[in-house]
Amino acid sequence: MPQLMDIRVERNVAVPMRDGTVLRADVFRPEPEGDYPVLLTRTPYNKSLSNLSYGWLQPIRPASEGYVVVVQDVRGRFESEGTFQPFHQELNDGFDTVEWAARQPWSNGRVGMYGISYLGATQWLAAAAQPPNLQAIFPSLTGSDYYDGWTYQGGAFKLGFNLTWTAILLALPEIARSGLPPAQQQDLLAGLYGVVWDHWPSTRHLPLREVPAFAHDVVAPYYKEWLEHPTRDDFWSRVCIEEAHPRIHTPAYNLGGWYDLFIRGTLRNFAGMRANAPTEVARKGQKLIVGPWSHGATINTTVGQVNFGQPASVLLEELHMQWFDRWLRDADNGIDREPPVRVFRMGTNDWATYADWPPPEARMTPYYFHGNGAAATSRGDGVLSTDAPGAERPDRYLYDPLHPCPTAGGSLFPYPLDVPPGPFDQSTVEARPDVLCYTTPPLDRDTEVTGPVSMRLWAASSALDTDFTAKLVDVRPDGTPINLCDGVLRARYRDGFAAPKLLDPGAPVELAIDLQGISNVFRAGHRIRVEVSSSNFPRFDRNTNTGALIATDTDSVVAVNTVFHDSARPSHILLPVIHPA
Repeated sequence: MPQLMDIRVERNVAVPMRDGTVLRADVFRPEPEGDYPVLLTRTPYNKSLSNLSYGWLQPIRPASEGYVVVVQDVRGRFESEGTFQPFHQELNDGFDTVEWAARQPWSNGRVGMYGISYLGATQWLAAAAQPPNLQAIFPSLTGSDYYDGWTYQGGAFKLGFNLTWTAILLALPEIARSGLPPAQQQDLLAGLYGVVWDHWPSTRHLPLREVPAFAHDVVAPYYKEWLEHPTRDDFWSRVCIEEAHPRIHTPAYNLGGWYDLFIRGTLRNFAGMRANAPTEVARKGQKLIVGPWSHGATINTTVGQVNFGQPASVLLEELHMQWFDRWLRDADNGIDREPPVRVFRMGTNDWATYADWPPPEARMTPYYFHGNGAAATSRGDGVLSTDAPGAERPDRYLYDPLHPCPTAGGSLFPYPLDVPPGPFDQSTVEARPDVLCYTTPPLDRDTEVTGPVSMRLWAASSALDTDFTAKLVDVRPDGTPINLCDGVLRARYRDGFAAPKLLDPGAPVELAIDLQGISNVFRAGHRIRVEVSSSNFPRFDRNTNTGALIATDTDSVVAVNTVFHDSARPSHILLPVIHPA
């Protein structure tokens, strides 16, 4: 136990950027004069709000144990000057702030960064800019690609998240900085609070680009900018962390949750850095921990409708301190000798360690779709098995954008309040005629599935464009279906997000759908199920099926969508199965 020190706090310390803009930071440092390692977190959510800006590492403990802790408002937010432009500003500003901290008289030149969600983005973007004195980061519940995984997923706009995150945490504080007359400010605030408390009018509004609450130019102009870039173009590539992995030298402890909306990014940052980082220290200096958590809810043992028990709770403050003591103080505490991957296995509700992600012992196993053309609903004839299909009739359903399949849990943002994240009973969803279900017989033994999950779907549509969604489900012996992981693909992006290509109506195409990843033990007596549909609303925006630019489209058409499962077109899900030793 280190000797605890008294702390002094300096508020709104000026941090000049290379263009002369001054950002402000609160500095917590030990009272004795000296040179200390620095822990930095950069936030758009107000550095004075500890629950949002400090996350699981409150400044008091590290400051009392001999760290300087710097908590900064990012550009254009609260006490910092400038105009806020999400993601893009954090490269240069992150570099400049790290190097500023390293030069201060109270610093020994060794800097680490920490924080969750957007505060994780500020870490990765700073690391991508390669500041020489950034020696370790601890990014939690955050992304690897601000196009595919943060703003869009599979080419579909993450509507529920983008609307509510923008309204609640980004746009509301900006109204006070607008300089508009008080009465007009009140009108704008009322519109934004309307999105918070009743999101349905905004999520259903067409076109997406003209949501009334964001109509004024001072209200979150970046929201419209995201919609103006529906493909992977240079706007997104400039800030893509995955593309930056080959130049990032920084060890990182990646923390994620199976029901966090950025789980894909957590997994891909770890795997991408292990494979592509430029130095052995950076490659070996990657760690991954994933619990059964949703966004920000890592101390909860109950997520959604499932209680995962006391093992789901982890002492994250202690984990942070061990990580930074190792990399900023050279402490021989053993954390870098532990297995690099630690994940919570749902089903058995325990923790397991692996040598890598994906786990080397996982075998990618195709589970094929079967049926005689009547797989709609959980009462249909859809079967899932490891046997390849023969001559089988395809399944068809109608997808109506005006009556989309509702979101029922999953890896979501905590808002909208009435669409919570986590594992939930899918019975209502599976009763819909536009949801195909393919299910194994009851398992005769426990089956562990740990690793990335993907689907190869052979499908066709009567429309020029449509979406296909996929969901992996654990069906309990009493018949209750619980969602595990899912994905979506907008068909026009089947050949890549930079090259949209409309469908030839009626022509079969092969689609690769990313379901992100999971660790779940399907217990003996349970069944494995896959759902296929064409909407998951309001998690994702609705494909209007017209082939037009969806952000500005006001029309919609009903699509007849077909899923094939025969010897020539063997639709299947790929599951990473780990057999007992």
